[in-house]
Amino acid sequence: MKHRSVLWAVLVGGSIAGALDILFAISFAGYKGVPPADLLQTVASGLLGNAAFSGGIPIAALGLFLHLLMSYLWAAIFVVAARRLPRLVRQPVLSGILFGVVVFLTMRLVVLPLSAFPYPVTFKPLATILDLLSHTFLFGVPIALAARRVYAGPGPQA
Repeated sequence: MKHRSVLWAVLVGGSIAGALDILFAISFAGYKGVPPADLLQTVASGLLGNAAFSGGIPIAALGLFLHLLMSYLWAAIFVVAARRLPRLVRQPVLSGILFGVVVFLTMRLVVLPLSAFPYPVTFKPLATILDLLSHTFLFGVPIALAARRVYAGPGPQA
């Protein structure tokens, strides 16, 4: 088997996690009647504040770019941590779930309050539970599985 690199784990894990997480967010927003561009502008509002909501599709694209950039940064954090703490890749599903909880809490309690995000951070029960589930299973687990492929090989063969 060809050796996979740390960069591979960051790019693959971050891409899959970022795509799944934003697709979930767009789906949940759509369920509430919020168009995808509006959701992506909300992401961009972390950088631009209220100005994000008057920028149209270019700002929505910026929101998608920022979301993926954050996904790659989180993936890099996990992959570097897994190099120093090999037990993270021995049980990647459990590690990914726990990492997803850390990401969720850090984003809600640190990143958003320190950003230009123009709304108060809330913890409405349904949205919080679904967002937490998204961060654990759709975000943390794919990153941990990608790191496992680098540090522990592909796992058991069927």
